Amino acid sequence: MVASAVFITDLKVIISRNYRGDIPPTTCCAAFSSYISETDELDRVPIFTLDGYTYSYIKYNNLYILGVTKRNSNVSLLITFLYRLVGVFKDYFGELEDESIRDNFVIIYELLDETMDHGYPQALDSKILREYITQEGNRMEVISKPPVALTNAVSWRSEGIKHKKNEIFLDVVEKLNLLVGANGTVLSSEIIGAVKMKSFLSGMPELKLGLNDKLMFEATGRQAQAKGKAVELEDIKFHQCVRLARFENDRTISFIPPDGGEAGV
Repeated sequence: MVASAVFITDLKVIISRNYRGDIPPTTCCAAFSSYISETDELDRVPIFTLDGYTYSYIKYNNLYILGVTKRNSNVSLLITFLYRLVGVFKDYFGELEDESIRDNFVIIYELLDETMDHGYPQALDSKILREYITQEGNRMEVISKPPVALTNAVSWRSEGIKHKKNEIFLDVVEKLNLLVGANGTVLSSEIIGAVKMKSFLSGMPELKLGLNDKLMFEATGRQAQAKGKAVELEDIKFHQCVRLARFENDRTISFIPPDGGEAGV
């Protein structure tokens, strides 16, 4: 369980969704408003516990997106969920502010119901959500039958995709951080890189990404001893489409890519 309830507030509740019914919404919102009002901005923390309830929140413009839980919870996952939720709202109705929240409260409640189920995050991909929750102005239509992608293991890609021309584009983006002493000696250095991909492929293609044999992955989280001229990779983060189990077994980067837009492999 990640959250008992989610609130959107400007210190007055605008939207609330109580998923589990194990917290008093009015009391929790009043306590949160008091914390924000009475605590200096520099002393505020994004996660705090008060009277047995854990509050996790992010601030966007003049709004607070708040998650409250009564039991032990994965607060890092909850914070991530709140940021992803803001992204979904922005995809649906542009900039997120109190006026846009009030103008689109119906669709927001639908999105809150679909993105979290009984306190557990569910579908957070706007492309998939748009297949069965659509919007015309301030109106919304709900398709009676949810798309296959919602319950499919490959939730980031719909079935039946067809392109006249199959194409895939890969960009390797690297940033070099270097610390040099007064005498010209290199004190520390690192390269932060990412592989960005855009794919326009038909069907459900499974791709494999091959890297240089001289690359050495750090899997244990400890400092690895590089041999020869091997290049060591640490703190690797993959897109959800990558098969992590296979990577752990044989270091093969295998995945079914999302369609269109740019995604970091």
